[in-house]
Amino acid sequence: MSDLIDDPREGENAPEFSVSELSGAIKRMIEGEFAHVRIKGEIGRVSFPRSGHVYLDLKDDRSVIAGVMWKGVAARISTRPEEGMEVVATGRLTTFPGQSKYQLVIEDLKPAGVGALMAMLEKRKAMLQAEGLFAPERKKALPYLPEIIGVVTSPSGAVIRDILHRLRDRFPRKVLIWPVAVQGEQCAPQVANAIEGFNSLTPGGAMPRPDLIIVARGGGSIEDLWGFNEEVVARAAADSEIPLISAVGHETDTTLIDYVSDKRAPTPTAAAELAVPVRLELLAWVEEQGARLTRGLEQGLRQRDQRLRDLSRALPRTDMLLQTPRQRLDAAADALPRALQSGVQTRRVVLSEKAGSLRASTLTRMIENRREALGRRADRLTPVGLQRDVTRRREKVTELSRRLTEAGTRQVQTLKDRLASLDRMRETLSYTATLERGYAVVRGDGALVKTSAAASAASSLEIEFADGRVTVGAGEALQGRAPAAALAKAPAKSKTKKSDTPEQGSLF
Repeated sequence: MSDLIDDPREGENAPEFSVSELSGAIKRMIEGEFAHVRIKGEIGRVSFPRSGHVYLDLKDDRSVIAGVMWKGVAARISTRPEEGMEVVATGRLTTFPGQSKYQLVIEDLKPAGVGALMAMLEKRKAMLQAEGLFAPERKKALPYLPEIIGVVTSPSGAVIRDILHRLRDRFPRKVLIWPVAVQGEQCAPQVANAIEGFNSLTPGGAMPRPDLIIVARGGGSIEDLWGFNEEVVARAAADSEIPLISAVGHETDTTLIDYVSDKRAPTPTAAAELAVPVRLELLAWVEEQGARLTRGLEQGLRQRDQRLRDLSRALPRTDMLLQTPRQRLDAAADALPRALQSGVQTRRVVLSEKAGSLRASTLTRMIENRREALGRRADRLTPVGLQRDVTRRREKVTELSRRLTEAGTRQVQTLKDRLASLDRMRETLSYTATLERGYAVVRGDGALVKTSAAASAASSLEIEFADGRVTVGAGEALQGRAPAAALAKAPAKSKTKKSDTPEQGSLF
């Protein structure tokens, strides 16, 4: 063992440390000298692992210090660290032997003054605006007269008293108060939970759901109002299905919830005025409308009454309308007895005539005639009568069939004779009959040949006779010769079928 360790040389009496011993000594020295420090700087890199701890860098223009916030501290601080934020961090300095570096264990973290807060506010504002949460088309219209109003504010401040007093003066309504902290670390989560809680209520349930929400707080510094600038509050207000009025601070104070709310009120009292109309003004307006309606009805009745009077003056008097009908009634009354007597006399004469024809002998004769006619019809309904009727009808049908046959035969013969006559006329008018008398049709090069010059100029000639057609050779061989000589030398062609009319030819 002694061979492995060199003997100390003369003058070298400095002790030897292990790595852990030296790291521990440095750690104790740094923690002893810097047990509690406050550091101002800009947040650089920030990471939020699943463990809940927060790791970040604090830097200035020349140096960087690593920092860590344990899970309990990260959940407690009111300001969420963001890259680029200028902050003041309070904690203790220590080392991390595993990586041979020192770091700040942060116990508190706050923005470094109003400027840092405003810069962070502007950054959040730009982010939410880019998401469209400030768009006017997202904002909902406020109900004209809400039945229930939910108020998110502190239950012990002057704000709730001002709102209730103003509502009582203008138009008393039912009010649900959701108590929250309006500043400090618990402000933002409690306000967001209150907005979400009102929206989660069931309409018509045991706890009625409000028709309108008012988020209110009195005035204060930017640090006091910072809870209403948190992203969680702004998103809860933007997601609210119930119309929401923001009334945070005084008229000059502006927070993120003012941008995402459906209506911003400069003060909590103004929020109550926006929530409900003035009851007395509504009553006066209703009374005025009722008076206008009454005046309109009275004026309409007067106009119709005057119109009716005007029309009644244009109508004739009733006695003039009844004069002529009265005269016609009097004349009819005078003529009625005579007309009744005349009618009775006329009907008496007719009755007498009818009674004369109703003697017993006449009735007996009519009965006998009807009985004979009925007997004749009964004879026809016997088997013999029916057989006789069938035989007579069969003979009638046979006669009609014979007549129809004779008429058809005569008509067919007439048509045949007419067709033969037309055929004879066709033969007479056809040019083939002319060919039988010694004539011929001459065609050359597909055209009609009428002169000897045309025949001489043609390359070939086709001559049609009564018994067929003949084709003659080249036209140059025909020049200066008689047609008969040319025909004598022309070879005979096969006979073709006669046509009824010459096509593009001539007779000679």
